[in-house]
Amino acid sequence: MVPTLTALPITEPVVSELYSPSRIFTWNELQCMAIDGILLPLYGKSYASPGVAVTHRLRARAAAQTVPERIRTKVVAGRLTAAWIYGCASPPERLSLLVDAKHRISSLRGSTPCSLHEVRLGQMDAISLGGILVSSPLRTAADIALHVEAERALPALRRLLNRADLGIRLRLLTLAVEASPRLPHKKRALATLARLTQPDLN
Repeated sequence: MVPTLTALPITEPVVSELYSPSRIFTWNELQCMAIDGILLPLYGKSYASPGVAVTHRLRARAAAQTVPERIRTKVVAGRLTAAWIYGCASPPERLSLLVDAKHRISSLRGSTPCSLHEVRLGQMDAISLGGILVSSPLRTAADIALHVEAERALPALRRLLNRADLGIRLRLLTLAVEASPRLPHKKRALATLARLTQPDLN
């Protein structure tokens, strides 16, 4: 009697979306794989697999890898860092992290190479994404208008407004800036937003 062969299911190897230094690969090994084209640099010491879609969540995961776990729940990726996570700005040289006024900012300094900004955050101002809190698209755009010089702010703001999935409208953004407390750069921010109605000549 001829024995019956049972076909075993073929399983595809699991490919990780994100690689960071760990027990499996050292940073030197990851850098070598990037040089060889096996991995793509994403941010900091994190690398993505070629062919993997670089999404908001994946960028947020890469940013989270650079923030010590002990402070990760106390900070919010904001401003141009958040714009990068949303795919609307270049990768930041230093993470821009917002710290709610209820936390002592002095206790977080020196934790990671980043810029810390003490702010007031509302319940709708941050979302959880990829293991870190990120300022909402509207809060991100308002903060960029208020705190980033116009020439750097305008390209990011245009991209944020052009992304339908982020749900930002210029009128709503203008109202958010107008409703913000009295800040030194509020008038400049409104002037920056007014320029968004002009054609982009770049």
